[in-house]
Amino acid sequence: MQKRTLGNSNLEVSAIGLGCMSMNFGYGPPADKHEMISLLRSAVERGVTFFDTAQVYGPFTNEELVGEALAPVREQVVIATKFGFEFGSDGQTGGLNSRPDYIKQTVEGSLERLGVEAIDLLYQHRVDPEVPIEDVAGAVKELIQDGKVKHFGLSEAGVQTIRRAHAVQPVTAVQSEYSLWWREPEAELLPTLEELGIGFVPFSPLGKGFLTGKIDEATTFDSSDFRNVVPRFTPEARKANQAFVELLAGVAERKNATSAQIALAWLLAQKPWIVPIPGTTKLARVDENIAAADVELTPDDLREIESAASQITAQGARYPDHLEQMTGR
Repeated sequence: MQKRTLGNSNLEVSAIGLGCMSMNFGYGPPADKHEMISLLRSAVERGVTFFDTAQVYGPFTNEELVGEALAPVREQVVIATKFGFEFGSDGQTGGLNSRPDYIKQTVEGSLERLGVEAIDLLYQHRVDPEVPIEDVAGAVKELIQDGKVKHFGLSEAGVQTIRRAHAVQPVTAVQSEYSLWWREPEAELLPTLEELGIGFVPFSPLGKGFLTGKIDEATTFDSSDFRNVVPRFTPEARKANQAFVELLAGVAERKNATSAQIALAWLLAQKPWIVPIPGTTKLARVDENIAAADVELTPDDLREIESAASQITAQGARYPDHLEQMTGR
């Protein structure tokens, strides 16, 4: 597996990481724990060194799973987790909370669940409009000084927020959605990250599964799958958005690859400091995604994709309003 370095930091990770959320949360019932432990360890054997979790996934159960699975290979891997949500005494997720004292309190829980002495990469999961980002960055800076955290990250943050945070504590990576059907980061975010020397970690690089070509307007999701409330996943939107799948499939056929591999190879080709984290619960998909790092898209291929994609407008909002409002910038 090829390696990439996140921005100007010394944090080197596999070119393709593994998003772990769907193993416990968001995409239907939790997967079998023992199967997921086996999958995570198999991913390491195949060269994946970058694993993404968060306190809110479960909540907490995903951190516990990742911690247990990766304990035997701790020195070989980079584990990223996220803070920023409130949790009630019943364990239910509330609103945003990035107050410095609360960050430090919840990080202690993450350290315990992950079974680590230091978190490799700690993201603020969503920008908290009630807490100045300088205070958030200052709290993480203290955690880094205390040896409990190694690198600071932000998720779904806007460029001014990133600049203000970076001035207090250098930001190693920003995680936001980015794929062929969600290209908002190209306008302001990517140029800012390049200027500041910050790595970029696209989540949902396969469009929440849509760009694999395995989903059409007739697909039904489990009742607990959050795609049921995503406007971009209404049957009408899925039908209209098949144009993206057809574009990828055409290139894939020529390249003897899959649509998912072309979607990931396209992301890797954008910048050398981009590291996508596709999620899956199937080992065959891990293998497929890893192999995307070996798919070479020529300048002509990239121009062809760009030209075709520019003719397609994605239908449907990427989040329902109540979730989009949580992506404060």
